[in-house]
Amino acid sequence: MTRSIYVAAPEGQTGKSVIALGVLDTLLREVESVGVFRPLVRTGAPDDILEMLLAQPGVDLAYEEAVGITYDEMRADFDSALQTIVDKFGRISPRFDAIVVLGSDYADVTSPTELAFNAEIAANLNSSLVLVVSGHDRDAQQIRDAAESALNEFTAHHVQTIGVIANRVDPAIMSDAVEALHGLTDLLVAALPSDKILVAPTLRAQYEAVDAVHVLGNPDLLDRESQDVVVAAMTLPNILSRLVTEATVLVPSDRSELLPGLILAHHSGSFPQLTGVILTGGYPIPDTVVKLFDGMHLDLPIGISHLGTYTTAKKVFNTEGHFTSSPRKVEISRRVFSENVDADALMKAIEVEPSKAITPLMFGYQLNGLARRDRRRIVMPESSDDRILESASILLQRGVADLILLGDPVEIKTRASAMGWVLDGVQIVNPNDRELLDQFSAEYAKMRAHKGVTVEQAREKMKDLSYFGTMMVHLGMADGMVSGAINTTANTIRPSLEFIKTKPGVKVVSGSFLMCMADRVHVYADCAVNPDPTADQLADIAISSAETAIAFGIEPRVAMLSYSTGTSGSGVEVDKVRQATELVRERRPDLALEGPIQFDAAVDPAVAKTKLPDSAVAGKATVFIFPDLNTGNNTYKAVQRSSGAVAIGPILQGLKKAVNDLSRGALVDDIVNTVVITAIQAQADTE
Repeated sequence: MTRSIYVAAPEGQTGKSVIALGVLDTLLREVESVGVFRPLVRTGAPDDILEMLLAQPGVDLAYEEAVGITYDEMRADFDSALQTIVDKFGRISPRFDAIVVLGSDYADVTSPTELAFNAEIAANLNSSLVLVVSGHDRDAQQIRDAAESALNEFTAHHVQTIGVIANRVDPAIMSDAVEALHGLTDLLVAALPSDKILVAPTLRAQYEAVDAVHVLGNPDLLDRESQDVVVAAMTLPNILSRLVTEATVLVPSDRSELLPGLILAHHSGSFPQLTGVILTGGYPIPDTVVKLFDGMHLDLPIGISHLGTYTTAKKVFNTEGHFTSSPRKVEISRRVFSENVDADALMKAIEVEPSKAITPLMFGYQLNGLARRDRRRIVMPESSDDRILESASILLQRGVADLILLGDPVEIKTRASAMGWVLDGVQIVNPNDRELLDQFSAEYAKMRAHKGVTVEQAREKMKDLSYFGTMMVHLGMADGMVSGAINTTANTIRPSLEFIKTKPGVKVVSGSFLMCMADRVHVYADCAVNPDPTADQLADIAISSAETAIAFGIEPRVAMLSYSTGTSGSGVEVDKVRQATELVRERRPDLALEGPIQFDAAVDPAVAKTKLPDSAVAGKATVFIFPDLNTGNNTYKAVQRSSGAVAIGPILQGLKKAVNDLSRGALVDDIVNTVVITAIQAQADTE
């Protein structure tokens, strides 16, 4: 039976769409098919929140199918409107294991009351309720009172409530709010903190509010969010002390002498990056000042409004942004929800049976969740590459890792600003920092003294950013490293082998791939590093691959692949696999293991029943160990191209610390995935 979860609020402006997206994400991680339904929408333009929810990967539903009725239809005939909602919901429900139903926005219904109307709909759809109450400008007791009043209404309509979530709560009273809600109910309760970005307007919206005309800077950056407003009606030193990240600065247009200082601060790397400038009063920028800007790269948008400073400030301060105004807000809302709502408790409350199948999409959601649960610090040395900066911006929004970029802070921030990428929260380390160079050079010289390396030679090595980044990992300044967008694979791995070394009991570094099939995820190894491993090395690869599977939530059932199964074949190659299998059994008797075994016997239950009927691995293997690189590399590519499987990797395994290599042709999505994987590996390294 389809489970439906009705996300509703007792008033407008609660941010319930953030909760709806979070519930949707939680279900998409665990359930194969999830739908979305909006019973009541405004008449006229399409509902942007519904469009955003329907656009999420994994939701397969047309807008027209996901809409119930309009407010006009509801007012015309309440009973008929309710029947229409039930009928439309009934048409789509058989297609999904679960459906997220998003309550109304309190637009203009007065009779019956909109809260009662939502309760009536939830009851008729047999939906379970997740109640969202606003914490904006409320203390803990007021949040509880708002929740209690709304719960009474839904209880009166016999709606089963499974959770109460307070949103937009002052971070200072988060624990008090949760405690207050626990005192009200023993259901799932949570509180989400207010986040400036989620309610921030775009600079374009601010321009429109004050009829500003864009005159200088990059117009493509008008859709960046503005988190704050600074009124610059003072001298430049005092203005600079008041600048905050992503602020819109209001400057009287007859004070154009302030503009060069603001632009210099924006590009300096020493002050926060700004969103834009609005000149008030309508006076044009003097030609001499414009000429000054002609000789420099100016990306900061500057607009002019004819309104006075007071009127402009009032209108700009009162401009609020829509949740759906940017992909950035969607990513941040995901992070805020996942950090504050217990996903396991939510799934238990919803009572939806998790799918035994794992699709690539579900696995991707699960990886992000694993990374967020305990954020690790990942260093990315190649910040001169735009792909690295763009991926860093995405990763920060998702909150899956704390990032360290190597490079000149001014150059990095200037480039990011010019491209519209927000790097607020990233740590930028200058590899020319004398103190760090001295420390790293001394450490490297000490570790390589047996090779005759001097401090001077070590200093030259540290000019290579792969060595510099790896040294940060070695010294605990970072938990992992991702490199290779510019550098070769050898250049990424070599420093790790020199001074990070392999894990105890492991003698060889290997490369595995997470192969995301249509309904399951496998580990393939070695597909990247060792051309012709010995039996001993093959055993190491098998053990490392099993540990990789565990780190990513995959139950390891290890198949040692060969051209023959069991005792049916002989020869040098199959004997190597047989010997490796015995070595793994000796070292890790706890692992489910089979070998030698052919690929078909490892994956096909029917073949397994014939060839190895008593095996605990045959027919259901999850970790596949290939006898050599030629076989492994070709097999993963063949499976990827012929079946449409998603291959994530290579994942370097066997090292004491998490270091991973990128292809020089890596796309931004590849880089993001690799950082997420590295962060999860780093968690395992500290457990």
